[in-house]
Amino acid sequence: MSGVNKNIVILISGSGSNMAAIVEAARVRHWQARFGARVAAVISNKVAAQGLAWASEQGIATAALDHTQFESREVFDAALMHEIDRHEPSVVVLAGFMRILTPGFVQHFEDRLINIHPSLLPAFTGLKTHQRAIDMGCRFAGATVHRVTSELDHGEILEQAVVPIIRGDTAQTLAARVLAQEHVIYPRAVEKLLAGG
Repeated sequence: MSGVNKNIVILISGSGSNMAAIVEAARVRHWQARFGARVAAVISNKVAAQGLAWASEQGIATAALDHTQFESREVFDAALMHEIDRHEPSVVVLAGFMRILTPGFVQHFEDRLINIHPSLLPAFTGLKTHQRAIDMGCRFAGATVHRVTSELDHGEILEQAVVPIIRGDTAQTLAARVLAQEHVIYPRAVEKLLAGG
């Protein structure tokens, strides 16, 4: 990731708590001064996503592309690609972006596209990860930051956090503790990419 400016584009669908953690890390850890890096834009597939208002308040460019207004997944992804490319990103961060992306989209941003998943991949790909971990009797859950490939929830693992499953945990209580760790490891993974490692 050479060049003076390293732009980060973050995609969200909801409150954007991981997005906010990354924006705060960029400020507190001086990514602009250290890496020439900044969060250039936050983009959502939902016009009413709460995270858009928060990002806008931080002075970050925002955009919303309502996926329901596009005739196909491919057409939506093409429009999304165009919107992202306007910011010339070094890193594209999926932060609670609840869309399965087309192979063309993934290929276009190859080696620049990362995601966070609420399990210790390769275990529990897909949805309902916390309940599945509890149902299987796992002693540990966690979160994984990984590069995005055309295969769902696969790709090189960049960071992981382990969270113990406590007796009496529900999917909701476990999810809350995992999310707290996501807010630690996602900024760390982005920073490592910016640093070239």
